[in-house]
Amino acid sequence: MAHFLSLLPAIWPWFILIAAQTGAASGQQRLGLTLLAAFGCIALMLGLATPLAVGIAGIGLLGAARLRRLSGPVALAGHLALILWCLALAAHLVPGFHNLLVLDQVQAGPDSTTFTMYLNLDKPLVLFAVLLVWPGMIQGSKPIKAAPLLLGLLLLPALFLLGLATGAVRPEIDLPPWWLIFALSNLFLTCLTEEAFFRGYLQSIITSKTGASFGIVAASLLFGLAHAGGGPALVVFASILGAACGLG
Repeated sequence: MAHFLSLLPAIWPWFILIAAQTGAASGQQRLGLTLLAAFGCIALMLGLATPLAVGIAGIGLLGAARLRRLSGPVALAGHLALILWCLALAAHLVPGFHNLLVLDQVQAGPDSTTFTMYLNLDKPLVLFAVLLVWPGMIQGSKPIKAAPLLLGLLLLPALFLLGLATGAVRPEIDLPPWWLIFALSNLFLTCLTEEAFFRGYLQSIITSKTGASFGIVAASLLFGLAHAGGGPALVVFASILGAACGLG
């Protein structure tokens, strides 16, 4: 906790971003976008983002809000443009975002590899875009099908056992002093955004055109390929995890 408290003077703006994400993801779109606008102003004032970065982000969000009213080839081109915009943000290719380094070459335990982590400003914006273009992912509820849910739940321990068997995973019971900032960053700035994009948006839109089975497979493979930087094994593990999440 002491480590987390020591970071508060630098990381407090991200709590506004997390609040904006929480509001938008819970169906309070106006509240979420209002908090996001406030966060954008603060990021500009503190030098966390340049006017160029904020402008590119704003254009993408405005385009996403307009996209759901389009149809035909124009809509297809719009979706492709939005996907490229999302991927550019996720890959930190949009200039002007100054993500904050909070963990630099740390280890969770004596046997773990070193780890570096930034608090992202750019990647979380993808959540707001996909909620604007595909609000159906949080509007209403679909009946839960027992068989796919059970299969998805079974895939999770199977994935862990596969990691153990291949040596990709080695249990190391420890709680590093930076666990809280790691958990918050991964839950809100990474996982929430990735699930919204791959499952809420890509899987939903592919499923609407081709059916559930192909939608789950395609979104899972794309999720795996997005982790290609970690090597072939990570692509396989991420694809299996994506399938488990998609089935659930």
